[in-house]
Amino acid sequence: MRRIASRDNPHYKALKRLSESGRERRRSGRVLLDGMHLLETYRQRCGEPDEVLVGEGGATRPEIARYLEGAAAATNITVLADPLFAGLAMVDAPSGIMAVVRLPQPARMLDHDADAVLLDGLQDPGNVGSILRSAAAAGFRQVLLSADCAQVWSPKVLRAAMGAHFQIDLHESADLADFLAAYRGQAVATSLAASRSLYEAELRAAVAWVFGSEGSGVRPSLLAATRQHLRIPMPGGSESLNVAAAAAICLFETVRRRTGTPGNATIHEHHHASGATAAKD
Repeated sequence: MRRIASRDNPHYKALKRLSESGRERRRSGRVLLDGMHLLETYRQRCGEPDEVLVGEGGATRPEIARYLEGAAAATNITVLADPLFAGLAMVDAPSGIMAVVRLPQPARMLDHDADAVLLDGLQDPGNVGSILRSAAAAGFRQVLLSADCAQVWSPKVLRAAMGAHFQIDLHESADLADFLAAYRGQAVATSLAASRSLYEAELRAAVAWVFGSEGSGVRPSLLAATRQHLRIPMPGGSESLNVAAAAAICLFETVRRRTGTPGNATIHEHHHASGATAAKD
């Protein structure tokens, strides 16, 4: 068990770069997971982490202490002085435990016959993470993100997604237009100007929902590539919805259609997706 008490320690400096730099995460193929929930989710779905980081104070917490007691002998554990641990966590109330893990690669290639979630220029990490969480909960299995989206493995996205990263296939810097051109299901976006309600749409076949940026929505070229535009009814008079809220509505309306209608009692793994233009932050 290694102990680090100095910010000048070379290993700590490397961990600091990993916590702060998307470029370093991509270069190294590794990422920091903060908290027991993310660590346990990763272990269940991907295997053991490369390294476990524990704050001195965190090591005394019952849940963390139990994990450390049961950790395999080969587990690489580093104990950090609490100020050093807090410097990596970048939150007001550090969890006490982190893990360095390898970035999972998509288990499947892009599937042009399956449901998909396409994120076009979403910049807010909280929105991106929330949509990933909704997609995973609703059974969607492939999410494509344009190059100008928030970095999907950043600490803020990881915290907001609550483990969803390890339940779906993530395709970063994807060519969304190219995917839609080859897509054999129905590509859908929401729009305030659409005449058809979400609740009138046919959603049983494979669907690719396209969600646009918080400020301007789906870019015109992608909007033109979608085959169906739908509006989310807002009888309260609001002008728009937060994009993460709109995505959750669309995703779970798709689930409802496929599970609550006679003759459609099961959800097919390949049939899940979402997108929105009427959604803003």
